[in-house]
Amino acid sequence: MNRTIVSLAAMGLFLGCGVSKSQLDAKALEAENYRRQYGDESEKAKALDAKVAQLSSELDAARKEREKSDEALAASEARVHELQKKVAELSALNDSLAQTKDKLEKARAELEKKSEQYESLAQSLKEEIKTGKIELSELKGRMVVKMKDKILFSSGSVKINPEGQTALAKVAEALKDVPGKLIRVEGHTDDVPTDPKGPFPSNWELSTTRALEVVKLLQEKGVQAGKLSAVGYGEHHPIASNRTPQGKSQNRRIEIVLAPEEQAPGSKMPSATR
Repeated sequence: MNRTIVSLAAMGLFLGCGVSKSQLDAKALEAENYRRQYGDESEKAKALDAKVAQLSSELDAARKEREKSDEALAASEARVHELQKKVAELSALNDSLAQTKDKLEKARAELEKKSEQYESLAQSLKEEIKTGKIELSELKGRMVVKMKDKILFSSGSVKINPEGQTALAKVAEALKDVPGKLIRVEGHTDDVPTDPKGPFPSNWELSTTRALEVVKLLQEKGVQAGKLSAVGYGEHHPIASNRTPQGKSQNRRIEIVLAPEEQAPGSKMPSATR
């Protein structure tokens, strides 16, 4: 626009100075060309400005996307580290559990390990065990021969019946050659009270007397008297509920316990260190 004004002013000057019309036309054409070139350059400048604005907008969007990507990447890396930490913790816990399981398995195997004496006794009494007259168990070297009282005694009686005598004779035969063991006969009853006016005022007397009768028979059959002892627990050590007939039947029992000979009364104890 400024150039056009300048061109028109120049034309007036030329006319005033006696410039020819052809020269004037040439100058006018030149001025028009300049005007067009200026217009073209202005449009190009506007287009460039628009392009720059568009590119700036795209660049800002790209930067924002990059920032989001960086944040997402950082969050993803943090999550990976967290998961790796948890995996390491779980792996350590799994190793610890595996070690604990191994220890428990070894302990269980040790507890369930049967001694040669147990195997020998089980072999001697296999028929009685098979028919359910006798149960044999061992835990930490402590063997127990369990017999239900109905095999040994009639209800309320302390006299060993013929079936019980036969079974105990087999037990005596197996026990008399077992070395290094004390043989303690334990009497147990259910929780049904005895007649206070009868021969056994309580289950204490009944269980103890039955245990004594078993001890006497074992001695008669060849078991050394010095290894034998008797104890009655009455109803105070049940192995099943006394609320059912089946439970009461399990609780009425004689247990012959084989314990280490060092536990004998009067045996020498190790001297205490000072």
